[in-house]
Amino acid sequence: MKGLGVRGWLLLGLVTVVLLAATGVWNPFPAIWDWVDRRQPISDPDVVWQQRIGGTPKSVTIAGDTVVIEQRTRVEARSLATGTQLWERKADWAAVAGGTRDPVVAVGKLLVKGYELLDPTTGVVRRRDDDAVAVWTYRNMLLDAHCVEPTDCTLTAWDPRGTRPLWTAFLPGVSTGLFADNPNLLGTRRLTAPRIDGGVAGPESVPPLLGFPVDGRVHVVDTATGRVVQNVEPGRDERLAVIGGRMLRIHAVSRDGTCQFVISARDPATGQEAWRKAGVNPRTADSAGCAQREDPQGARNVLIGVAPDGREAVIDGYDGRLLLVDAEGEKLLAVDDRYALVRTADKNTVVGRELGVDQVRWNRPAGDRPGAALTPYAAILTQDKPNRLVALDPRTGRELVVLRTSANALAVGPDGMIIGEGREIGYVRFGGGGVEPPPDDGGVPDPDTGGVPGPNTGGGPGDQPDCGPKRELCPDPGDKDS
Repeated sequence: MKGLGVRGWLLLGLVTVVLLAATGVWNPFPAIWDWVDRRQPISDPDVVWQQRIGGTPKSVTIAGDTVVIEQRTRVEARSLATGTQLWERKADWAAVAGGTRDPVVAVGKLLVKGYELLDPTTGVVRRRDDDAVAVWTYRNMLLDAHCVEPTDCTLTAWDPRGTRPLWTAFLPGVSTGLFADNPNLLGTRRLTAPRIDGGVAGPESVPPLLGFPVDGRVHVVDTATGRVVQNVEPGRDERLAVIGGRMLRIHAVSRDGTCQFVISARDPATGQEAWRKAGVNPRTADSAGCAQREDPQGARNVLIGVAPDGREAVIDGYDGRLLLVDAEGEKLLAVDDRYALVRTADKNTVVGRELGVDQVRWNRPAGDRPGAALTPYAAILTQDKPNRLVALDPRTGRELVVLRTSANALAVGPDGMIIGEGREIGYVRFGGGGVEPPPDDGGVPDPDTGGVPGPNTGGGPGDQPDCGPKRELCPDPGDKDS
């Protein structure tokens, strides 16, 4: 025995442990694995629950009382209260439609026609379609496209939980890139931020008008009636975008080594010009050649432009009003129809401003390399060194939660948000009861009046005056009972 040495004794000990485990006398391996696989909290303070999922999520959405997690080849739903898995199924893509009371999950496979609408709580199929080539999901509507031939397609609108179409519209084909869930239409391009997922806000209400690119032309569809109100081919130096109930023709030419822009907004129903701005760069071109390959930056009914002096401006897509003009050196971090988050010129402060009025709602220290996003329920801020993730009331700046974490903000709901790092996700509850969601002023216009809601105002001529200046007294169509 003296000649065994250290290695010999270790080998003998390992053999002994294996024999004891095999005979059921003593098995230390489960405890050892639990120690190795122990999960560290992904934030401080700790989350309500934390779960490890099968793979890195492609998207995460809060759908009522559930969390829908899209992965590369499957989709699953978990309880928002406990994180317990409710169901799982194979799918190449998934998207949530509906509001907090009537959500559904559309799932499908790539390069395979059709989709299924699932109940987010049970996973039960509510409706099945075998022929659609593309699906668009909104808070108050779901759209799908069917094509019997490449040049013969039908666009159909559905209530998220409805079984009968709301309307149908003919389109002479769809773009080759329009397939699966939420393919790009001609609207605005959101500002992005590190550590904040692009879909953190969840589904939005359907805009009054949508622009479908088909064979080099743009077909503008009225989402209240399904009527195709315009069929336009852009000029050689133009890019078209449909924002705030207007069709924008963005003209860009190269002069003196720079791009010079003219934005003309037209009423799609009449073709008449509603407003025009020259010299504002909507960031649709990325070189002096002025080839416009990008949608203008913005959100919902507003777009962002850069003035010749370098200052950023937020423009009302409906009437062209300047809702906000940054001071020199300031940087716009996030914007929606109501508010904007701006980093001050000294880079030390983030300011919350209300669009349409010259008023600072709140301010707070910016930290290192701040990022920001606006959702219906919270303004999200990130910072590095030290890592922080902060949720605020967008109107008052009141802190809803402050986390010491390097995790990302994945989804925000009425009472909290989902954060994640790698395969670990967790739910954080807001303090103080959360925030009352804003009114829905970007929904479907009244088909009888043609009114198009405008940002932070009474909107277009068809708005109901008893809804209040921001439609705050009107119900959210995405939250209606099913």
